[in-house]
Amino acid sequence: MNKLKRIWGHLRTSFWFVPSVIIALNIILASTLIQIDYTGGNHWLARWPRLFGVGAEGARSMLSMIAGSMMTVVGVTFSMTLMILVLASSQYTSRIVRNFMNDRVTQVVLGIFAGIFTYCLLVLRTIRSGDEGGFVPSLAVSFGVVLALGGISVLIFFIHHIASSIEASSIIASVARDTITAVHRLFPERLGRGPGDDAKDQIQLFLSKQKWQAVTAVRDGYIQSVDNELLLRLAREHETIVRMERGIGDFVVHNTTLASMSMENPPEEDMIAALREAYHIDRHRTVEQDPAFGIRQIVDMALRALSPSTNDTTTGIMCVDYLTGILTRLAGRNIPSPYRYEEGHLRVIAIGPTFAGLAAEAFDQIRVSAVGNLAIMLRILSGIETIAGMTHNAEHLRVLREQIQEIAELAQRSIQSPHDKTRFENRLERVRELLERASALTGAFKPEVQRVSSK
Repeated sequence: MNKLKRIWGHLRTSFWFVPSVIIALNIILASTLIQIDYTGGNHWLARWPRLFGVGAEGARSMLSMIAGSMMTVVGVTFSMTLMILVLASSQYTSRIVRNFMNDRVTQVVLGIFAGIFTYCLLVLRTIRSGDEGGFVPSLAVSFGVVLALGGISVLIFFIHHIASSIEASSIIASVARDTITAVHRLFPERLGRGPGDDAKDQIQLFLSKQKWQAVTAVRDGYIQSVDNELLLRLAREHETIVRMERGIGDFVVHNTTLASMSMENPPEEDMIAALREAYHIDRHRTVEQDPAFGIRQIVDMALRALSPSTNDTTTGIMCVDYLTGILTRLAGRNIPSPYRYEEGHLRVIAIGPTFAGLAAEAFDQIRVSAVGNLAIMLRILSGIETIAGMTHNAEHLRVLREQIQEIAELAQRSIQSPHDKTRFENRLERVRELLERASALTGAFKPEVQRVSSK
Protein backbone atom coordinates (compact mmCIF):
# COMPACT_ATOMS: atom_id res chain seq x y z
CA MET A 1 0.00 0.00 0.00
CA ASN A 2 2.82 2.40 0.86
CA LYS A 3 4.45 1.68 -2.50
CA LEU A 4 1.19 2.44 -4.30
CA LYS A 5 0.96 5.75 -2.46
CA ARG A 6 4.46 6.64 -3.60
CA ILE A 7 3.61 5.81 -7.22
CA TRP A 8 0.41 7.82 -7.02
CA GLY A 9 2.31 10.73 -5.48
CA HIS A 10 4.81 10.69 -8.36
CA LEU A 11 2.03 10.53 -10.95
CA ARG A 12 -0.12 13.36 -9.65
CA THR A 13 2.87 15.70 -9.31
CA SER A 14 4.32 14.97 -12.75
CA PHE A 15 3.99 17.23 -15.77
CA TRP A 16 2.56 14.51 -17.99
CA PHE A 17 0.02 12.53 -15.96
CA VAL A 18 -2.80 15.09 -15.60
CA PRO A 19 -2.50 16.22 -19.26
CA SER A 20 -2.60 12.58 -20.35
CA VAL A 21 -5.81 12.03 -18.37
CA ILE A 22 -7.41 15.12 -19.94
CA ILE A 23 -6.35 14.00 -23.42
CA ALA A 24 -7.91 10.58 -22.78
CA LEU A 25 -11.16 12.25 -21.67
CA ASN A 26 -11.21 14.31 -24.88
CA ILE A 27 -10.71 11.16 -26.94
CA ILE A 28 -13.71 9.60 -25.21
CA LEU A 29 -15.74 12.78 -25.72
CA ALA A 30 -14.89 12.95 -29.43
CA SER A 31 -15.73 9.29 -29.96
CA THR A 32 -19.05 9.66 -28.13
CA LEU A 33 -20.17 12.75 -30.06
CA ILE A 34 -19.14 11.22 -33.40
CA GLN A 35 -21.18 8.11 -32.60
CA ILE A 36 -24.19 10.26 -31.70
CA ASP A 37 -23.86 12.08 -35.03
CA TYR A 38 -23.50 8.79 -36.88
CA THR A 39 -26.67 7.34 -35.38
CA GLY A 40 -28.66 10.45 -36.31
CA GLY A 41 -28.89 11.86 -32.81
CA ASN A 42 -28.10 15.37 -34.04
CA HIS A 43 -31.21 15.87 -36.17
CA TRP A 44 -32.37 18.68 -33.88
CA LEU A 45 -29.34 20.75 -35.06
CA ALA A 46 -31.02 21.01 -38.47
CA ARG A 47 -33.42 23.55 -36.95
CA TRP A 48 -30.58 26.12 -36.95
CA PRO A 49 -28.84 25.60 -40.31
CA ARG A 50 -27.06 28.96 -40.19
CA LEU A 51 -25.37 27.94 -36.95
CA PHE A 52 -24.78 24.22 -37.41
CA GLY A 53 -25.18 23.66 -41.15
CA VAL A 54 -21.48 23.80 -42.09
CA GLY A 55 -20.37 21.63 -44.99
CA ALA A 56 -17.53 19.16 -45.19
CA GLU A 57 -14.94 21.66 -46.49
CA GLY A 58 -15.98 24.30 -43.98
CA ALA A 59 -15.81 21.80 -41.11
CA ARG A 60 -12.34 20.65 -42.23
CA SER A 61 -11.04 24.20 -42.46
CA MET A 62 -12.45 25.20 -39.09
CA LEU A 63 -11.15 22.16 -37.20
CA SER A 64 -7.76 22.41 -38.92
CA MET A 65 -7.48 26.03 -37.84
CA ILE A 66 -8.49 25.19 -34.25
CA ALA A 67 -6.04 22.27 -34.07
CA GLY A 68 -3.17 24.37 -35.45
CA SER A 69 -3.96 27.22 -33.07
CA MET A 70 -4.05 24.89 -30.07
CA MET A 71 -0.63 23.45 -30.93
CA THR A 72 0.73 26.99 -31.15
CA VAL A 73 -0.79 27.78 -27.76
CA VAL A 74 0.69 24.59 -26.28
CA GLY A 75 4.12 25.70 -27.46
CA VAL A 76 3.63 29.16 -25.98
CA THR A 77 2.40 27.65 -22.70
CA PHE A 78 5.42 25.37 -22.45
CA SER A 79 7.73 28.29 -23.22
CA MET A 80 6.10 30.45 -20.55
CA THR A 81 6.34 27.64 -18.01
CA LEU A 82 10.01 26.99 -18.71
CA MET A 83 10.75 30.71 -18.57
CA ILE A 84 9.09 30.92 -15.15
CA LEU A 85 11.08 27.91 -13.93
CA VAL A 86 14.36 29.50 -15.00
CA LEU A 87 13.39 32.88 -13.53
CA ALA A 88 12.28 31.44 -10.19
CA SER A 89 15.38 29.26 -9.94
CA SER A 90 17.77 32.15 -10.58
CA GLN A 91 15.95 34.82 -8.58
CA TYR A 92 14.87 32.80 -5.53
CA THR A 93 16.27 29.27 -5.19
CA SER A 94 16.39 26.14 -7.32
CA ARG A 95 14.62 24.22 -4.54
CA ILE A 96 11.28 25.86 -5.41
CA VAL A 97 11.32 24.60 -9.01
CA ARG A 98 9.40 21.47 -8.00
CA ASN A 99 6.68 23.68 -6.49
CA PHE A 100 6.05 25.11 -9.96
CA MET A 101 6.23 21.66 -11.55
CA ASN A 102 3.65 20.42 -9.04
CA ASP A 103 1.31 23.31 -9.83
CA ARG A 104 -2.01 21.69 -10.70
CA VAL A 105 -3.22 24.73 -12.66
CA THR A 106 -0.29 24.46 -15.10
CA GLN A 107 -0.86 20.73 -15.52
CA VAL A 108 -4.57 21.19 -16.20
CA VAL A 109 -4.01 24.05 -18.66
CA LEU A 110 -1.49 22.04 -20.66
CA GLY A 111 -3.91 19.13 -20.68
CA ILE A 112 -6.81 21.29 -21.89
CA PHE A 113 -4.87 22.71 -24.85
CA ALA A 114 -3.43 19.33 -25.84
CA GLY A 115 -6.87 17.75 -25.35
CA ILE A 116 -8.56 20.26 -27.69
CA PHE A 117 -5.91 19.54 -30.34
CA THR A 118 -6.50 15.79 -29.99
CA TYR A 119 -10.28 16.25 -30.12
CA CYS A 120 -10.06 18.22 -33.36
CA LEU A 121 -7.82 15.62 -34.98
CA LEU A 122 -10.22 12.79 -34.16
CA VAL A 123 -13.25 14.66 -35.44
CA LEU A 124 -11.39 15.88 -38.52
CA ARG A 125 -10.56 12.38 -39.71
CA THR A 126 -14.26 11.36 -39.74
CA ILE A 127 -15.47 14.15 -42.05
CA ARG A 128 -16.41 12.91 -45.55
CA SER A 129 -17.44 14.96 -48.56
CA GLY A 130 -20.19 13.89 -50.97
CA ASP A 131 -18.05 11.68 -53.17
CA GLU A 132 -16.66 9.91 -50.08
CA GLY A 133 -19.98 9.08 -48.46
CA GLY A 134 -21.10 12.48 -47.23
CA PHE A 135 -20.72 12.54 -43.45
CA VAL A 136 -20.24 15.68 -41.32
CA PRO A 137 -20.53 15.16 -37.53
CA SER A 138 -22.27 18.48 -36.90
CA LEU A 139 -22.59 17.99 -33.13
CA ALA A 140 -18.90 17.09 -32.76
CA VAL A 141 -17.80 19.98 -35.00
CA SER A 142 -19.96 22.46 -33.08
CA PHE A 143 -18.60 21.26 -29.77
CA GLY A 144 -15.09 21.78 -31.17
CA VAL A 145 -15.94 25.46 -31.53
CA VAL A 146 -17.13 25.52 -27.92
CA LEU A 147 -13.84 23.95 -26.81
CA ALA A 148 -11.89 26.54 -28.81
CA LEU A 149 -13.74 29.39 -27.09
CA GLY A 150 -13.11 27.74 -23.75
CA GLY A 151 -9.43 27.42 -24.64
CA ILE A 152 -9.21 31.18 -25.17
CA SER A 153 -10.63 31.77 -21.69
CA VAL A 154 -8.19 29.26 -20.22
CA LEU A 155 -5.27 31.01 -21.95
CA ILE A 156 -6.25 34.37 -20.47
CA PHE A 157 -6.59 32.78 -17.01
CA PHE A 158 -3.22 31.06 -17.38
CA ILE A 159 -1.45 34.31 -18.22
CA HIS A 160 -2.94 35.86 -15.07
CA HIS A 161 -1.96 32.81 -13.03
CA ILE A 162 1.63 32.85 -14.27
CA ALA A 163 1.98 36.57 -13.64
CA SER A 164 0.76 36.24 -10.05
CA SER A 165 2.66 33.03 -9.29
CA ILE A 166 6.10 34.59 -9.74
CA GLU A 167 5.49 37.20 -7.05
CA ALA A 168 7.70 36.60 -4.02
CA SER A 169 4.70 36.71 -1.69
CA SER A 170 2.88 34.03 -3.70
CA ILE A 171 5.88 31.69 -3.75
CA ILE A 172 6.62 32.11 -0.04
CA ALA A 173 2.95 31.69 0.90
CA SER A 174 2.68 28.52 -1.22
CA VAL A 175 5.73 26.92 0.42
CA ALA A 176 4.50 27.96 3.88
CA ARG A 177 1.04 26.51 3.19
CA ASP A 178 2.52 23.14 2.21
CA THR A 179 4.76 23.17 5.29
CA ILE A 180 1.89 24.02 7.65
CA THR A 181 -0.15 21.22 6.10
CA ALA A 182 2.73 18.82 6.84
CA VAL A 183 2.89 20.10 10.44
CA HIS A 184 -0.84 19.49 10.93
CA ARG A 185 -0.53 16.00 9.48
CA LEU A 186 2.60 14.90 11.33
CA PHE A 187 2.01 16.27 14.83
CA PRO A 188 -1.04 15.86 17.09
CA GLU A 189 -2.83 19.01 18.16
CA ARG A 190 -2.68 18.55 21.91
CA LEU A 191 0.51 18.85 23.87
CA GLY A 192 1.93 15.76 25.51
CA ARG A 193 5.04 14.73 27.38
CA GLY A 194 7.86 12.39 26.47
CA PRO A 195 9.83 10.35 28.97
CA GLY A 196 11.25 12.28 31.91
CA ASP A 197 14.98 12.64 32.46
CA ASP A 198 15.07 9.63 34.79
CA ALA A 199 13.18 7.48 32.29
CA LYS A 200 15.51 8.58 29.51
CA ASP A 201 18.54 7.60 31.57
CA GLN A 202 17.02 4.17 32.18
CA ILE A 203 16.26 3.75 28.48
CA GLN A 204 19.80 4.70 27.51
CA LEU A 205 21.21 2.22 30.03
CA PHE A 206 18.95 -0.51 28.66
CA LEU A 207 19.86 0.26 25.04
CA SER A 208 23.59 0.27 25.79
CA LYS A 209 23.33 -3.39 26.77
CA GLN A 210 21.71 -4.42 23.48
CA LYS A 211 23.56 -5.95 20.53
CA TRP A 212 22.75 -4.08 17.34
CA GLN A 213 22.76 -5.44 13.81
CA ALA A 214 23.10 -2.82 11.05
CA VAL A 215 20.94 -2.67 7.93
CA THR A 216 22.57 -0.69 5.14
CA ALA A 217 21.11 1.44 2.36
CA VAL A 218 21.13 0.11 -1.20
CA ARG A 219 21.29 3.50 -2.95
CA ASP A 220 22.38 7.09 -2.50
CA GLY A 221 19.76 9.76 -1.90
CA TYR A 222 17.57 11.65 0.52
CA ILE A 223 15.08 9.91 2.78
CA GLN A 224 11.73 11.28 1.62
CA SER A 225 9.46 9.29 3.90
CA VAL A 226 9.39 6.44 6.40
CA ASP A 227 6.55 3.98 6.92
CA ASN A 228 6.38 4.03 10.72
CA GLU A 229 3.60 1.45 10.84
CA LEU A 230 5.73 -0.99 8.85
CA LEU A 231 8.68 -0.47 11.20
CA LEU A 232 6.44 -1.05 14.22
CA ARG A 233 4.93 -4.19 12.70
CA LEU A 234 8.35 -5.52 11.77
CA ALA A 235 9.66 -4.96 15.31
CA ARG A 236 6.56 -6.61 16.82
CA GLU A 237 6.62 -9.67 14.60
CA HIS A 238 10.30 -10.36 15.30
CA GLU A 239 10.17 -9.19 18.93
CA THR A 240 13.03 -6.78 18.47
CA ILE A 241 13.80 -3.06 18.57
CA VAL A 242 14.32 -1.05 15.39
CA ARG A 243 16.53 2.00 15.78
CA MET A 244 16.56 4.56 12.99
CA GLU A 245 20.09 5.77 12.25
CA ARG A 246 19.01 8.29 9.62
CA GLY A 247 15.90 10.45 9.73
CA ILE A 248 13.64 11.98 7.11
CA GLY A 249 15.50 14.58 5.09
CA ASP A 250 18.92 13.02 5.76
CA PHE A 251 21.18 12.03 2.88
CA VAL A 252 22.26 8.39 2.93
CA VAL A 253 25.13 6.81 1.04
CA HIS A 254 25.13 3.34 -0.47
CA ASN A 255 26.24 0.66 2.02
CA THR A 256 26.09 2.99 5.03
CA THR A 257 23.87 2.19 8.01
CA LEU A 258 20.22 3.03 7.51
CA ALA A 259 18.81 1.44 10.66
CA SER A 260 19.79 -1.07 13.32
CA MET A 261 17.95 -4.01 14.86
CA SER A 262 18.43 -5.33 18.38
CA MET A 263 19.23 -9.02 17.98
CA GLU A 264 22.05 -11.47 18.62
CA ASN A 265 22.42 -12.79 15.08
CA PRO A 266 22.36 -10.90 11.77
CA PRO A 267 18.81 -10.49 10.42
CA GLU A 268 17.55 -12.66 7.60
CA GLU A 269 17.23 -11.33 4.08
CA ASP A 270 13.44 -11.01 4.24
CA MET A 271 13.71 -8.89 7.40
CA ILE A 272 16.32 -6.67 5.77
CA ALA A 273 14.19 -6.28 2.64
CA ALA A 274 11.11 -5.42 4.74
CA LEU A 275 13.02 -2.77 6.70
CA ARG A 276 14.43 -1.21 3.54
CA GLU A 277 10.93 -1.15 2.09
CA ALA A 278 9.86 1.16 4.92
CA TYR A 279 12.27 3.83 3.65
CA HIS A 280 11.63 5.81 0.49
CA ILE A 281 14.91 7.21 -0.81
CA ASP A 282 15.09 9.50 -3.83
CA ARG A 283 17.30 12.19 -5.32
CA HIS A 284 15.57 15.14 -3.67
CA ARG A 285 13.70 16.07 -0.49
CA THR A 286 9.94 16.62 -0.28
CA VAL A 287 7.87 18.46 2.29
CA GLU A 288 5.15 15.82 2.87
CA GLN A 289 6.93 14.23 5.88
CA ASP A 290 9.76 16.76 6.08
CA PRO A 291 8.60 20.19 7.33
CA ALA A 292 12.25 21.17 7.77
CA PHE A 293 12.56 21.16 3.98
CA GLY A 294 9.72 23.67 3.66
CA ILE A 295 11.49 25.87 6.19
CA ARG A 296 14.73 25.37 4.27
CA GLN A 297 13.15 26.68 1.06
CA ILE A 298 11.89 29.85 2.74
CA VAL A 299 15.25 30.39 4.44
CA ASP A 300 17.03 30.04 1.09
CA MET A 301 14.79 32.74 -0.38
CA ALA A 302 15.51 34.98 2.61
CA LEU A 303 19.26 34.48 2.25
CA ARG A 304 19.08 35.32 -1.45
CA ALA A 305 17.05 38.43 -0.65
CA LEU A 306 19.49 39.58 2.05
CA SER A 307 22.60 38.97 -0.04
CA PRO A 308 24.60 42.12 -0.92
CA SER A 309 23.88 41.62 -4.62
CA THR A 310 20.09 41.65 -4.07
CA ASN A 311 19.56 43.59 -0.83
CA ASP A 312 15.79 43.02 -0.77
CA THR A 313 14.88 43.54 2.87
CA THR A 314 11.13 43.45 2.16
CA THR A 315 11.31 39.88 0.84
CA GLY A 316 13.46 38.93 3.81
CA ILE A 317 10.81 40.30 6.18
CA MET A 318 8.10 38.31 4.39
CA CYS A 319 10.17 35.15 4.80
CA VAL A 320 10.54 35.80 8.55
CA ASP A 321 6.78 36.40 8.83
CA TYR A 322 5.89 33.10 7.19
CA LEU A 323 8.53 31.23 9.19
CA THR A 324 6.87 32.69 12.29
CA GLY A 325 3.55 31.31 11.09
CA ILE A 326 5.03 27.82 10.69
CA LEU A 327 6.72 27.80 14.09
CA THR A 328 3.60 29.21 15.76
CA ARG A 329 1.62 26.17 14.56
CA LEU A 330 4.40 23.90 15.76
CA ALA A 331 4.82 25.58 19.16
CA GLY A 332 1.39 24.48 20.34
CA ARG A 333 1.74 20.89 19.18
CA ASN A 334 3.34 17.78 20.57
CA ILE A 335 6.63 16.60 19.09
CA PRO A 336 6.30 12.82 19.50
CA SER A 337 8.86 11.05 21.64
CA PRO A 338 11.44 9.10 19.61
CA TYR A 339 10.67 6.05 21.78
CA ARG A 340 7.69 4.17 20.34
CA TYR A 341 6.09 1.57 22.60
CA GLU A 342 3.53 -1.14 21.97
CA GLU A 343 1.92 -2.97 24.89
CA GLY A 344 4.65 -1.79 27.23
CA HIS A 345 7.52 -2.94 24.99
CA LEU A 346 9.93 -0.56 23.30
CA ARG A 347 9.71 -1.29 19.58
CA VAL A 348 11.04 1.66 17.56
CA ILE A 349 13.57 4.41 18.28
CA ALA A 350 12.76 7.05 15.71
CA ILE A 351 14.59 10.14 14.51
CA GLY A 352 12.27 13.06 13.98
CA PRO A 353 12.20 16.85 13.98
CA THR A 354 12.50 18.83 17.20
CA PHE A 355 11.26 22.32 17.99
CA ALA A 356 14.82 23.40 18.74
CA GLY A 357 16.06 22.05 15.43
CA LEU A 358 13.28 23.65 13.40
CA ALA A 359 13.68 26.99 15.19
CA ALA A 360 17.41 26.93 14.47
CA GLU A 361 16.70 26.00 10.86
CA ALA A 362 14.33 28.95 10.58
CA PHE A 363 16.29 31.75 12.24
CA ASP A 364 20.01 30.96 12.56
CA GLN A 365 21.19 31.61 9.00
CA ILE A 366 18.85 34.56 8.52
CA ARG A 367 20.20 36.08 11.71
CA VAL A 368 23.80 35.70 10.50
CA SER A 369 22.87 37.39 7.21
CA ALA A 370 21.07 40.23 9.02
CA VAL A 371 24.24 41.89 10.35
CA GLY A 372 23.39 45.58 10.82
CA ASN A 373 19.87 45.12 9.37
CA LEU A 374 17.62 46.51 12.08
CA ALA A 375 14.39 45.71 10.22
CA ILE A 376 15.17 41.98 10.06
CA MET A 377 16.29 41.86 13.69
CA LEU A 378 13.12 43.57 14.87
CA ARG A 379 11.03 41.22 12.73
CA ILE A 380 12.70 38.17 14.25
CA LEU A 381 12.01 39.55 17.74
CA SER A 382 8.39 40.15 16.77
CA GLY A 383 8.15 36.59 15.46
CA ILE A 384 9.59 35.15 18.67
CA GLU A 385 7.09 37.21 20.64
CA THR A 386 4.25 35.74 18.59
CA ILE A 387 5.54 32.19 18.98
CA ALA A 388 6.04 32.60 22.73
CA GLY A 389 2.44 33.70 23.10
CA MET A 390 1.26 30.37 21.65
CA THR A 391 3.14 27.94 23.92
CA HIS A 392 3.62 27.16 27.60
CA ASN A 393 6.04 24.32 26.94
CA ALA A 394 9.16 24.86 29.06
CA GLU A 395 11.49 23.38 26.44
CA HIS A 396 10.03 25.55 23.69
CA LEU A 397 10.41 28.67 25.84
CA ARG A 398 14.02 27.76 26.58
CA VAL A 399 14.71 27.53 22.85
CA LEU A 400 13.11 30.94 22.28
CA ARG A 401 15.20 32.48 25.08
CA GLU A 402 18.34 31.17 23.39
CA GLN A 403 17.22 32.68 20.09
CA ILE A 404 16.67 36.03 21.82
CA GLN A 405 20.13 35.89 23.37
CA GLU A 406 21.70 35.24 19.96
CA ILE A 407 19.88 38.11 18.29
CA ALA A 408 20.73 40.41 21.22
CA GLU A 409 24.43 39.59 20.89
CA LEU A 410 24.26 40.24 17.14
CA ALA A 411 22.63 43.61 17.74
CA GLN A 412 25.30 44.46 20.30
CA ARG A 413 28.02 43.87 17.70
CA SER A 414 26.45 45.23 14.54
CA ILE A 415 24.06 48.11 15.30
CA GLN A 416 26.00 51.36 15.35
CA SER A 417 23.33 54.04 15.59
CA PRO A 418 22.28 54.90 19.21
CA HIS A 419 18.75 55.54 17.97
CA ASP A 420 18.53 52.13 16.34
CA LYS A 421 19.98 50.49 19.45
CA THR A 422 17.31 52.15 21.58
CA ARG A 423 14.55 50.92 19.27
CA PHE A 424 15.93 47.40 19.35
CA GLU A 425 16.37 47.38 23.13
CA ASN A 426 12.81 48.60 23.72
CA ARG A 427 11.44 45.76 21.62
CA LEU A 428 13.85 43.29 23.22
CA GLU A 429 12.69 44.31 26.70
CA ARG A 430 9.06 43.71 25.80
CA VAL A 431 9.74 40.28 24.33
CA ARG A 432 11.81 39.25 27.34
CA GLU A 433 9.05 40.30 29.72
CA LEU A 434 6.59 38.11 27.81
CA LEU A 435 8.98 35.15 27.95
CA GLU A 436 9.59 35.71 31.65
CA ARG A 437 5.86 35.65 32.39
CA ALA A 438 5.36 32.52 30.30
CA SER A 439 8.40 30.83 31.83
CA ALA A 440 7.23 31.65 35.35
CA LEU A 441 4.06 29.65 34.69
CA THR A 442 6.16 26.59 33.86
CA GLY A 443 8.79 27.12 36.54
CA ALA A 444 11.42 27.44 33.83
CA PHE A 445 12.31 31.10 34.31
CA LYS A 446 16.02 31.85 34.13
CA PRO A 447 16.75 35.52 34.80
CA GLU A 448 20.49 35.42 34.12
CA VAL A 449 20.31 36.91 30.60
CA GLN A 450 22.51 39.84 29.59
CA ARG A 451 20.90 43.00 28.33
CA VAL A 452 21.92 44.77 25.15
CA SER A 453 23.83 47.93 25.96
CA SER A 454 22.71 51.05 24.14
CA LYS A 455 25.97 52.77 24.86
